[in-house]
Amino acid sequence: MRFRILFCLSLLFVLLQPPLHAQDRDVPYWASIKTNELNMRVGPSRDYKVSWVYRREQLPLKVLRVVDGWRLVQDSEGTQGWVSSSLLSPRLTALVVGEGLAPMRDAANANGGLKWNLEPGVVGYLGGCSDGWCELDVKGYRGWVSQSRLWGAGEP
Repeated sequence: MRFRILFCLSLLFVLLQPPLHAQDRDVPYWASIKTNELNMRVGPSRDYKVSWVYRREQLPLKVLRVVDGWRLVQDSEGTQGWVSSSLLSPRLTALVVGEGLAPMRDAANANGGLKWNLEPGVVGYLGGCSDGWCELDVKGYRGWVSQSRLWGAGEP
């Protein structure tokens, strides 16, 4: 009986531990927004005022600093602020940046066949990157995009 109680208490302890977030690692690193609304604050707690509200799930953010359950992040335009780590995902995404359309190709090179043209602001799930090209999945449409046109790809 005593063994069962100890086992149940041990199991309960393990289950009630805060989840290990993949974003608890060395900074800087990439993360993405995992909710459709994210408040950016001027400091690392809910006591600080909201400086910006993101309404874009999957948007990539660069994590610059870690304080308890808060992350100092930077967006593609250079805006920095604090967000709750519980609202970030470790799943890598990328944002199409730059001027004009970005070609999505069927191979990881400029000679690959054109599949689609992506407008700046398009966000997709990031696959592997190699030789300046990154695999991108935009709502099931997959192809290769020049890494120079993606924010959220490569070293943060």
